[in-house]
Amino acid sequence: MTEKPRVALFVTCLVDLFRSSVGFAAVKLIEDAGCTVEVPQAQSCCGQPAYNSGDRKSTQAIARTVIAAFAGFDYVVAPSGSCAGMIKVHYPALFADDPAMAEKARALADRTYELVSFLVDVMKVERVTARYDGVATYHDACSGLRELGVKAQPRQLLASVAGLTVTEMRDPEVCCGFGGTFAIKYGDISDKIVGEKADNIRAAGADTVIAGDMGCLLNMAGKLEREGDKTKVRHVAEVLAGVTGPAIGEPGDAS
Repeated sequence: MTEKPRVALFVTCLVDLFRSSVGFAAVKLIEDAGCTVEVPQAQSCCGQPAYNSGDRKSTQAIARTVIAAFAGFDYVVAPSGSCAGMIKVHYPALFADDPAMAEKARALADRTYELVSFLVDVMKVERVTARYDGVATYHDACSGLRELGVKAQPRQLLASVAGLTVTEMRDPEVCCGFGGTFAIKYGDISDKIVGEKADNIRAAGADTVIAGDMGCLLNMAGKLEREGDKTKVRHVAEVLAGVTGPAIGEPGDAS
């Protein structure tokens, strides 16, 4: 009998701190796809905040920890395009002057995937058995879309969710204004961008907005709440797995 692929879940900082249900949903989806899942306790941040701030030394130190923690697994999967993109796209370049570490970084990069891309592109999942009653619109997070090509995969699986209708908003591929440290450094610009995103969400006539990155989701949820908008905000993993308690920002939500 063929052994199941051994998958390590890269939980991500925002999932760990704000929305643990996304992690549990990811585990369910990966196991349902025919894999075994482990969560290495030695994992840390992917290093993206330090990297975006130009702190190469700290980023390299973080990357070394991550590379060691995820050695030996068949695949590494993250419910985040930005974290998966950091590992898959930027880690190898971090060690351009260190051939031994660069080789380890490339090996990890080759085995690392964003969650929904892994399900569709690697495990060939075509549909899920979840149910979600409502009308949703999907926001394409920047890193997942531009660095990893995550676009059709979530829409394919969402189309199989019983009770769910997906309607496209205007400019779904346009940034929500989060951008990690960008939202901190350029708060006024970030607020203007997410304001336009909120307008597009409302115009789509959806009662739920879905995305694959917690940073985007928290940013959009915060703006919608400040404007008195009751649109639900959910991570794609939760909807696909049928793990849907309080939406992000609703009463009872830890975030």
